[in-house]
Amino acid sequence: MPIRVDPNFFRGGREPKNRLQARPGTATKGAMLDPKDIERRIAAALPGAEVEVVDYTGTGDHFQARVVSEAFAGKTMVEQHQMVYAPLQAEISSGVLHALALKTYTPEQWARMGGSK
Repeated sequence: MPIRVDPNFFRGGREPKNRLQARPGTATKGAMLDPKDIERRIAAALPGAEVEVVDYTGTGDHFQARVVSEAFAGKTMVEQHQMVYAPLQAEISSGVLHALALKTYTPEQWARMGGSK
């Protein structure tokens, strides 16, 4: 006998109001984040850092960030990422910020890769 799955099971029993609400934790149109605001918040938490944030889906909840900071010297990648996530914790916890892919570097690492400020 085939297994039957309730099509509303994964949506909490209700139809989404629009495409952006189809997945739990996805931003709604009223809660879209601005990449420049994310850049400012990361830069404020890591003074002197070079920060670039891009919204890679256009939905205001999935971002990629490149952060170059002296503060990363001697830190593991996990510690570096925790430092970047810290000023964004409220948005991450609420689901407004659904995904933030990070590339973190010290200035020396970034220079070796051919990057410049």
